[in-house]
Amino acid sequence: MTGFVPENAVVWTELPVSDMARAKAFYAAVVGNELTEQEGGPNPMAFFKSKEEQTAIAGHIYPGKPAARGTGPTVHLAVDSVEAAMKRVAANGGEVVSPVIEIPAGKFAYCLDPDGNSIGVFSA
Repeated sequence: MTGFVPENAVVWTELPVSDMARAKAFYAAVVGNELTEQEGGPNPMAFFKSKEEQTAIAGHIYPGKPAARGTGPTVHLAVDSVEAAMKRVAANGGEVVSPVIEIPAGKFAYCLDPDGNSIGVFSA
């Protein structure tokens, strides 16, 4: 298989969740994109779909045991508006844990999903 594989970089992310249906609904609401279900591996999975194939790092959620609340790695998700995504996080059972943070590449905010996974909502 050939495709998008950046050298010396993160190539995939996985987020363990305790309730697949709840997590799919949460992430679909936050990023504004339905997650795609796939079976055939050792666990059911729901994939984050990039708007343009093979132009971004991707990942999935799967049934598993999340790290203790807010202690695992942070996965940053692209959104159109950080402020709007922060509202969607709170409205869908997550928690916003930082104000908007401005950086040269854009801005982001730290959040927790309903399982306590650390996520960032980012826009350029």
